[in-house]
Amino acid sequence: MNSHGANIFEIAKNNGIEIKDIKDFSSNINPLGPSVKALNSLKNNLILLSSYPDVEYIDLKNSISNYASCDEKNIVLGLGSTEILKDAIKFFDPKISMILSPCYSEYENELKKINSKIIEYNLEEKNNFEINLDEIINLINKNKVELFVFANPNNPTGTILSALDIEKILTETDAKILVDETYVEFTDMDIFSSAKLTKHYKNLAIVRGTSKFFALPGIRLGYGISSDKNFLNYFKEMEVLWQINSVAEICGKVMFSDKEYIDKIFNFIDSRRNYIYNEISQIKNLKPFKSSGNFILIKILNGINSTNLREKLLEYGIVIRDCKTFKNLDNSYFRICILDDNSNEKLLQFLKEIY
Repeated sequence: MNSHGANIFEIAKNNGIEIKDIKDFSSNINPLGPSVKALNSLKNNLILLSSYPDVEYIDLKNSISNYASCDEKNIVLGLGSTEILKDAIKFFDPKISMILSPCYSEYENELKKINSKIIEYNLEEKNNFEINLDEIINLINKNKVELFVFANPNNPTGTILSALDIEKILTETDAKILVDETYVEFTDMDIFSSAKLTKHYKNLAIVRGTSKFFALPGIRLGYGISSDKNFLNYFKEMEVLWQINSVAEICGKVMFSDKEYIDKIFNFIDSRRNYIYNEISQIKNLKPFKSSGNFILIKILNGINSTNLREKLLEYGIVIRDCKTFKNLDNSYFRICILDDNSNEKLLQFLKEIY
């Protein structure tokens, strides 16, 4: 178990389980797999692997632009969203920054590397881990925060702000905002994505990847969106020739425009998330929290802790996320994502038996 999820190769080796038999509820990847149209496009264009990709990635950026409702000239590409996040934090170089707690650990790790003073806004269980917008704005102004970095929805709590909420922060503070939208595609993007705000606010940058919603972590494709020319020039200067490989380019050009696939994934996750939340709500000793991601944070009210639960479930090839590595959480919490129906039912049955 690393700090970001399970190493299924190690788990398979240590537990004598075939990789194909492992049900990984820790990685938050869409269980229905990649776009078939994208995979077919890759199969039909394998000959392109013997040529260099388009150095400007014009078609890929155009596809992202249409999908994300942003200007093509405002897009930067990278090897996954984490790489872009790291470089964006270096660009902003804030003396004082703010993050949510708990959250994805890489934000704090990268901010510490540049010796930024980090202010934490604690998400509290008594408030169902929801954000109080006025408190956030007051905290930013009081501490003269230069950069607010957060995921929307937040991992692991599923907490979310609307685009209108984020616009209020932009207009009522002087802070720059870096939003990790890794999981926003599992929500109503018309309400929650801030990508369209980048056209009007230069102090906003968005980062997205293709690992979770599009189920293609192996192609290592991420992208950022900003209308700040200094931000765009910074990434341009660091750009490596042919940084994005042909596989990522070919798949990306197709999957971002595969509306049938996009709707299918959204509807599947939305319905199963609600179902699983309701089922776990019926288990006496567990408390699930409402989530806008493709995962659910759960508190153990009574019974074995999450560390022991994880070990017990591993015997059956089921992997959950033990939340003790998240700040302000301990081993009374665990996180699960949504998998296929059979896997979901198998996990629910074990949880009902145990708790």
